[in-house]
Amino acid sequence: MRIGNLDGRLVILSGAGAIDVELASESRFSPDPQAIYERWAEFTAWAPAAAGLEPTLYNAGLLGAPAPAPRQSFGIGLNYRDHAKESGMAVPDQPSVFTKFPSCITGPYTDVVLPPDGHTDWEVELVAVIGTLAWQVDEDEGWDHVAGLTVGQDISERRIQLAGQPPQFSMGKSLPGFGPTGPWLVTPDEFADPDDLELGCAINGEDVQKSRTSHLIISVPQLVAKMSAVLPLLPGDVIFTGTPAGVGLGRDPQRWLARGDELVSYVEGIGELRQRFVTGTDS
Repeated sequence: MRIGNLDGRLVILSGAGAIDVELASESRFSPDPQAIYERWAEFTAWAPAAAGLEPTLYNAGLLGAPAPAPRQSFGIGLNYRDHAKESGMAVPDQPSVFTKFPSCITGPYTDVVLPPDGHTDWEVELVAVIGTLAWQVDEDEGWDHVAGLTVGQDISERRIQLAGQPPQFSMGKSLPGFGPTGPWLVTPDEFADPDDLELGCAINGEDVQKSRTSHLIISVPQLVAKMSAVLPLLPGDVIFTGTPAGVGLGRDPQRWLARGDELVSYVEGIGELRQRFVTGTDS
């Protein structure tokens, strides 16, 4: 199943069409995309009943974040060995967790304002959205608590992130628009192997990152287990699971996003994001 946020309303997506969940369920479910995660089991039990309904054409430009207002939004650092190497940092044996504040989360097709004199970097990531409360769960139960997967960009302002000691990861990664996600949420059962998906991104058509999620040091179910050992993961929470090598910080010379750049990011079996970078003076 694929679910989306179409102009602020929860929809089930089928081919080129969308089924409005509130209308199809006769108001059993709210139109609020974020609210559905609190009733995920009930919703997924009902959803097959909507499969026979006729979807309506929609404007993809109106798609928003599939989980637009999570109570908790996490980022995982250094979760691919090649990215840890290019960053000059040791490979962690536990999740290196920071916060991407929820105010940075946006939809799949956006203009992102570059900070003045910034060193703004790209990080394509698989994003997992929690579907049922996860508290002290075992690894073999990890996928049971994931509603689905989507594409994310952990856009990072390196000047802010690395300005002091300790580094300000959360601040440098949470500027407005620095957490695009989408274009929709795909449930894990849609994939032949949800632990092995190709992901990558390109700037102005030039490939800059490409890898597979099977190269994650700490997999999605392991992240759910290790993080839920410390704190409850709540329905609708978002986890940016980490990025592979190829970021601007790790290049020689280093490279940063510039005005007019288009960043296209994808995960196999899900879809793609498109971000255009502008300055505050652009209309």
